[in-house]
Amino acid sequence: MSDRNQNNLKIFFIKLLAITFSIIIIINATYNLILADKLENFNKILQLNKKENIELVKNKIRSEIQSGLEKDNLLSEQDKILIYKFYRKIKKEFDEIEK
Repeated sequence: MSDRNQNNLKIFFIKLLAITFSIIIIINATYNLILADKLENFNKILQLNKKENIELVKNKIRSEIQSGLEKDNLLSEQDKILIYKFYRKIKKEFDEIEK
């Protein structure tokens, strides 16, 4: 092999190594910036068998209910209509069972 081919091969491997490290750094930064927070919340949900996580979820639900009770309207008009139609449909099905 000539010196020129050997130099080209060294340059190729150096560039390949630099690109590989760059890709690894980009993937790591993307994971840390975008996905880490979302995955942390998802992991908490999956670990509901631990007492401390159950307490966290219960406290979060309580605080959301409390903040909802402090509002004048819990639901938007569109949500009220949707829930009412759903209620009427369920009631109709229960009435059919009783007949």
